[in-house]
Amino acid sequence: MTCLKIEKYSFNLFSGALLLLFLTQCHSYQEHSKSTAEILGNPAYGAISYGGYRHNTRAIPPSIEEIKEDMKILAAMKIKLIRTYNTQLFGETINILEGIKSLKKEDPNFEMYVMLGAWIECEGAYTPTANHQAGNIDQNTAEIKEAVKLAQGYPDIIKIIAVGNEAMVHWATSYYVNPKEILYWVNYLQTLKKDHQLPPDLWITSSDNFESWGGGNKAYHQEDLIALIKAVDFVSIHTYPFHDSFYNPSFWGIPANEVSLTTNEQIIAAMQRASQYAQQQYYQTTAYIKKIAPGTQVHIGETGWATMAASSYGKNGSQAADEWKQKLYYQQIKTWTNTSGITSFFFEAFDEQWKDQANERGSENHFGLFTLNGEAKHALWDLVDDGVFDGLYRSGQPITKTYHGALDQLIKDVLPPPLKSEIGPLVISTVNKNYLIGEPIREETYVILKDSIRSFEHMTYPSAPLKLNAWEGSCTIKITQEGLLLVHTGKNTWWGTGLEIQGAGKGENLSLFDQGYLHFDMKGDTHSLFNLGFQTGSYSDGSQVNNFITIGPDQTYKLHETWQKYKISIRLLNKNTPLNDVTSVFYLMGINQFDGKSIYLKNIYLTQK
Repeated sequence: MTCLKIEKYSFNLFSGALLLLFLTQCHSYQEHSKSTAEILGNPAYGAISYGGYRHNTRAIPPSIEEIKEDMKILAAMKIKLIRTYNTQLFGETINILEGIKSLKKEDPNFEMYVMLGAWIECEGAYTPTANHQAGNIDQNTAEIKEAVKLAQGYPDIIKIIAVGNEAMVHWATSYYVNPKEILYWVNYLQTLKKDHQLPPDLWITSSDNFESWGGGNKAYHQEDLIALIKAVDFVSIHTYPFHDSFYNPSFWGIPANEVSLTTNEQIIAAMQRASQYAQQQYYQTTAYIKKIAPGTQVHIGETGWATMAASSYGKNGSQAADEWKQKLYYQQIKTWTNTSGITSFFFEAFDEQWKDQANERGSENHFGLFTLNGEAKHALWDLVDDGVFDGLYRSGQPITKTYHGALDQLIKDVLPPPLKSEIGPLVISTVNKNYLIGEPIREETYVILKDSIRSFEHMTYPSAPLKLNAWEGSCTIKITQEGLLLVHTGKNTWWGTGLEIQGAGKGENLSLFDQGYLHFDMKGDTHSLFNLGFQTGSYSDGSQVNNFITIGPDQTYKLHETWQKYKISIRLLNKNTPLNDVTSVFYLMGINQFDGKSIYLKNIYLTQK
């Protein structure tokens, strides 16, 4: 047996017989297979993210015959490159590869290539003790080991291995890792390539949020990320204006000069801004990457638009989810990327209902261009009219149009974006530009949300803007037209939100306030028990501390339905942490009784005495 060992992990790869077979395949497969360089950036090779699960659990993977049904449908759309997400988990991936292999055997001209995802997660992922400073050794090793085995066994199909999916972005709080973990496995695979134990044409990348690749928050600009950018064969970024229609709706709401437009004109204008928003994220990320590695290609590993949503993106949220908007976004992204030499994996091919099992209308279940039973959504109605899917089936059903092709029925489910004035700002931008972040705040009063009644002597504002961050969409937060901070609490298993200092990874230095007070006015109707205070340190490096009091019916501090003034000692809030790195100057987090009701706040400030 050939035993490969790199630094901290080791495992046996293959026997001498398998090695001989692999070397023979590597010598001959290129005669029947396009190279990765010929595929990426080539508009003739359409790309899409693919999951074929048809049940509300991944415990029942799609069969090989079901996979073949799907591959024929995608091939009819001129899709020739699909993206997967796991190697040895759940049983789907091997069926995909076997299905494609069977189709190639039936028709030597059939082309379908794979960007194979290997799932990477942190130690203790999906538990309260998740350790983001280390990887899950057993799980990650098994994923990479299987990726190697599959790449050797299907060299004419697997063209790319993506190490991790959104595995570095900090909002993936259940499982994310630091770039060094991704870098380790990328280097491992690159070493196998150099040693001729993987196909020389196999490209290695990681597929992650645009910020994880340096296109946003400077907190991600680490030495390990720089090394990773140099180590991959290309960069795969994700951009989701759909999600940001809720999280960062700066591009989304209807501005005053568009109020007089028709609803359709308002939607078209909003979708153009959404497409431009995606392009901006792509180009700002590309600019950062090319400073480090000028020749690096950058492609889009995921972007998409959901067609149904229950909360954040639906009727009571950003009103982004419907088939009309998906069609506009799909067309705009396809036109831009095809003309720019960018491969874009549209997310995704088919709806999957396992993603939000408890919520049938959850947006994660409805990103597909096809419904679960194979109905083509509005983005593909023209292809149905053209007969592209004639003779093709999914789950025994022919490919037909959603809404039975009745556009007037579809339009009934289409909502315009809310007015910009209704959304409210998600950034508090009143700052004191005379301070550098990290410099001790000397003034006696530090105003977080401007007091509408009075001014203070010796007062100042934050040293950088404050982002209103509803954690993982668990609640909503905004500044109302009256200047109030409004939080609609969540209804699920938790909710939280914070006013986060945008200090490029550094917090505010409030060390002179350690014996002072937090002041605010508050009212509301929620029965949720919740914590209120400030955060120090960084979640990403494990140094974050929540400093808080608890508010609720049976607590010392209670919420009332009429305005009440509160003055809380910093020493009561503080959990023995230095105040020289305050990263959220104000935060709230639900504990129980999640009822989705409201909390209003105003006049939030700190005093040294």
